[in-house]
Amino acid sequence: MTKKMYLTPNEAAKLLMVSPVTLRQWAQKGWLKSHSTAGGHRRFLYHDLEYFADERGLTLMHADNNRTRILIVDDDPQLSGYLNELLSGTSDNIEVEIAYDGFDAGGKIQTWQPHILLLDLMMPGLNGFDVCHQIKSNPATRAIRIITMTGYHTPENVDRILNAGAEACMAKPLDTNTLLILLGLADEIKTAGPGLAR
Repeated sequence: MTKKMYLTPNEAAKLLMVSPVTLRQWAQKGWLKSHSTAGGHRRFLYHDLEYFADERGLTLMHADNNRTRILIVDDDPQLSGYLNELLSGTSDNIEVEIAYDGFDAGGKIQTWQPHILLLDLMMPGLNGFDVCHQIKSNPATRAIRIITMTGYHTPENVDRILNAGAEACMAKPLDTNTLLILLGLADEIKTAGPGLAR
């Protein structure tokens, strides 16, 4: 008989490459099946995660592919460099690449296949809204998580990008602790720079 493999929310979130907050929301909405322990803690079965991922076109992160690829897309070299250093120093299981515009991002998405995009909304040429729409309308790339960043954090821009498929829209200067929580990396921090990143 196959042994049941119960996973904690953090373990399940890591396999689905989402933040624990996102996972909790999916469970609360009834999209992802969960079980409660006698103490009231939520647990997940591995095969339920497999079913959920398959149904929604997501990829489970397996042990043989446990490095999370994060693509930073921002035309500000200073911010991109800072985020690269921050995330690369957070965990040995993180790989980071940088694209400085939407066109460059498109090429790297095809060749490097990132799991997560940190995407600036306002870039010359192909802006973040267009990049997000292209990714989410393509079955081959729609499972990529998109977290956006903008210096123009208006309700209109936030609504527009969330409706396009992004899971969050952060205001610049970025709160790095919030970013790490969204990425599901808050528990793995080796050297997190406190404060804000422009």
